[in-house]
Amino acid sequence: MVYNDIPNSVQKFMDDITKMCGEKHSDWARNFNAAFANTLLTTVNRHEDGTTFLLTGDIPAMWLRDSTAQVRPYLVVAKEDEDLAAMISGLVKKQFFYINIDPYANAFNEEANGAGHQNDHTEMNDWIWERKYEIDSLAYPVQLAYLLYKNTGRTDQFNEDFVNGVEKILHVFQVEQDHNQSAYHFVRDTSRKEDTLVNDGRGVEVAPTGMTWSGFRPSDDACEGGGYLVPSNMFAVVILGYLEEIFRTILDDASIVAKAKQLREDIQAGIEKHGRTKNEAGEDVYAYEVDGLGNASLMDDSNVPNLISAPYLGYGSMNDERYLRTRQTLLSNENPYFYEGKFAKGIGSSHTPENYVWPIAMAMEGMTTDDKSEKERILNQLVATDAGTHLMHEGFHVDDPNQYTREWFSWANMMFCELVMDYFDIRVEK
Repeated sequence: MVYNDIPNSVQKFMDDITKMCGEKHSDWARNFNAAFANTLLTTVNRHEDGTTFLLTGDIPAMWLRDSTAQVRPYLVVAKEDEDLAAMISGLVKKQFFYINIDPYANAFNEEANGAGHQNDHTEMNDWIWERKYEIDSLAYPVQLAYLLYKNTGRTDQFNEDFVNGVEKILHVFQVEQDHNQSAYHFVRDTSRKEDTLVNDGRGVEVAPTGMTWSGFRPSDDACEGGGYLVPSNMFAVVILGYLEEIFRTILDDASIVAKAKQLREDIQAGIEKHGRTKNEAGEDVYAYEVDGLGNASLMDDSNVPNLISAPYLGYGSMNDERYLRTRQTLLSNENPYFYEGKFAKGIGSSHTPENYVWPIAMAMEGMTTDDKSEKERILNQLVATDAGTHLMHEGFHVDDPNQYTREWFSWANMMFCELVMDYFDIRVEK
């Protein structure tokens, strides 16, 4: 299918994927083309100042996390398309503009229009859509800035806003190593407990571990098993390594290198000492959340970063023994959010109803195995459960794919695309 309003380079790439899919997997190609074009056609707004605003989909705001994942697969094409690379660079610039407004916020308005959750009991302003503090909201923009450089050689994203934003990120990570010293709080007037923090907005009780604290998961649901969210700390370790490289080889700031290095070492030591638990067989596996007081949760959520995604994000390898034990445990009934039914199996979330699995989690399961037959099984399952829309959704019922949440969800669309690319050994350079 030809899309008239997308760059020629993107159309050519879609045509190449269609040829690779062939007749056998023509349904993959159909959904890939629809999803790959959808983000460019429906979510991108390029501003006159060279920045880029990206809608998450059916919510009129930009999430720092989602926006990175929404454009990541385009990095493969951006190597040969300067304008596409400029669009992505503009997104990085917009992300760091927002981080400098408030590093504790997770989602922002396109203008200072006061839209969003302005009645939340936290330090809101007119730019902020939502102020749920999540480690990944700070990690993803660093990841995108670095991957853009690695894949295209582009460095204009490393501007003054980037440097100032990085300093704020490092400061927040350091402060939140001891959340008891933090001023951050968040309360929402709601009957949905996942949307607010207990203890007058401070979250569950914690003690320092070396890791850095997160109020909320990448699902935007509150951390319940402890504020030290292990997969998000794994992601922090990875992007702190990126910052060491950027400020050593491109921006030449020894102070930032030293701060990033110390944080990376502290957080990594915290994961090793506190971020583990035992499964039912008594095996050593990674915990999802810990509190530093001896409590740990054995689970995984569908949103990335999750434990399944660790090697995809660059933390360890798919062949690491502890990772493999963790993965096997989490893709079983030991994980309270693992569901299996007539049409699908995979990981869901507290964010959606019981027995709803997420295409994001299914795609991530496919991208963290070397088994081609598993990738093929998951891709076949994803196209068979799209409810006839040829796009991905947030979650769907394992026994009835026509029951789904979010018809327009760009992050899920692009994760499907990335799994198709992964199947054909096309990957973003890390």
